[in-house]
Amino acid sequence: MFARTPHHRPRPSVRPVRRAGALTTAFVALLVPALTACGGSSSATGGAATLKWASSYFPAHWDPVVSGSGAQFRELSLVYASLTRTDESGKAVPDLAESWEYNAAGDQVTFHVRPGLTFSDGEPVDAAAVEAAVERAKEQKNSALFGDLTSIESVEADGLDAVLHLSQVDYQIPQLLGQRVLQIASPKAAASPEKLDQNPVGAGPFTVQQLIPGTKAVLKKNPDYWDAENIHIDKVELVSAPDASTVVSGLRTGVYNFADLDPSQAETAEKAGLDVFVLPGFNASNISLNINKAPFDDDRVVDAVRHAVNRQEFVDKLTFGYGEVTDQPFPKGYEAYDPESENAYPYDPAASKKLLAEAGHAPGDLKLDLVIPSEDPQAEIVQSQLAAVGITVTIRIDKNWATPFFAKDLAFSLYSTTGRDSAVQTLTAHFGPDGPLNLSSPYEPDGFEEATATVRRTPLDAPDYQEVLRRATRAGLVSKALVFTYSSPNLMVKSPAVSGLPKNPAHIDWTGVTVTGT
Repeated sequence: MFARTPHHRPRPSVRPVRRAGALTTAFVALLVPALTACGGSSSATGGAATLKWASSYFPAHWDPVVSGSGAQFRELSLVYASLTRTDESGKAVPDLAESWEYNAAGDQVTFHVRPGLTFSDGEPVDAAAVEAAVERAKEQKNSALFGDLTSIESVEADGLDAVLHLSQVDYQIPQLLGQRVLQIASPKAAASPEKLDQNPVGAGPFTVQQLIPGTKAVLKKNPDYWDAENIHIDKVELVSAPDASTVVSGLRTGVYNFADLDPSQAETAEKAGLDVFVLPGFNASNISLNINKAPFDDDRVVDAVRHAVNRQEFVDKLTFGYGEVTDQPFPKGYEAYDPESENAYPYDPAASKKLLAEAGHAPGDLKLDLVIPSEDPQAEIVQSQLAAVGITVTIRIDKNWATPFFAKDLAFSLYSTTGRDSAVQTLTAHFGPDGPLNLSSPYEPDGFEEATATVRRTPLDAPDYQEVLRRATRAGLVSKALVFTYSSPNLMVKSPAVSGLPKNPAHIDWTGVTVTGT
């Protein structure tokens, strides 16, 4: 969901597994140096190793079908596991599914669930649970995931084998069904989604012992988790982070030992002897336009907004040197980033003013409401930049913003995302006719549908995969619905008592992580 956009070791597979697209060397080079994830004993003092995590994204909902589309999926992954996950290269690797394979036509993929697994309520983790999870994600009224599963026509459950019948050839499925899109809950518990929402039941590395909605969750290690031997944390105390300025003092005094960090606090944290680091990701912020509503039904107004945006100002004022400008939903160096589309609409206030005049708008007569869910400095920058070209923007806060946004009732808003594991999923979420991030639904750019279908038909290890993928990005960026601005970092901070985390793109992974001195 809208947020200030703040990881798994591959496991051997018995059956053949399609290779997923990796992050390119250029992208990896942007990351901070590796932090070693240590093994060993739980605690130097012999007590329980306790992770004290202050999160700015404390889940409002613990039903993964509801919260799976936003940054909260990282917290939900404490409780829920998925069929697959990604390693440090961005490749899909086994999780609840020990292996998978496609049929020759590429329109059917069979996932083989690990034997002997159970949910924390004792129910079996099997293909029937996979089928139930897919059906619920597609059909539950408040699902945030239905638009991500359009390629899955049906699921056939046969013991531990979940056969996914696809509506089209789609080699993206193993990446798609990772932690964000199909965190699997116990079907028995999910029979009452309202109860699951506040009493989560999964098969992940931890189980919830206490939950105070919106405030605190206490979890303990799940001894039945399939990879429990590599989980060295005994207890997790997850709390909703206070004001950004108090997080550092909380870490310094031991109230917390891990948190996401506002870039404005990075220098203070480093001076306090804390470990500040960036986990890789696909974060991107954008200005969302609804071309089905005036004044954005006029292409000249859309282009005027495009040229009015000074992306560097967002980076300078909001990321304190940790972010970068972007005009795409991917960071530079990632395989889906299209160099040919870079800077297609450069910052040019004069061109913006000319376009507005051609559209019949005199300076100051075009007035827009920018609707956002809470106070956000991004909005003030947008307001200032558009004022400079003669557009008056009034910032309006709507705490129920999600309802009109996803109903496509707003004309003008902001959105920040943490990206998706599947590049095609990211593209369709932004540019597809059913895309949750496409405020102009059901509009999609000409040629986009065929371009993404071509990517899906291309195996991820095909020599031309990257170019096919970039062509799809190029087709999406023709969209008039989004103006990308900047990419913020996944900036994290921890006390030295917490060992280094795996650098899995967009994910927070506790595999192999230790906590000492608790």
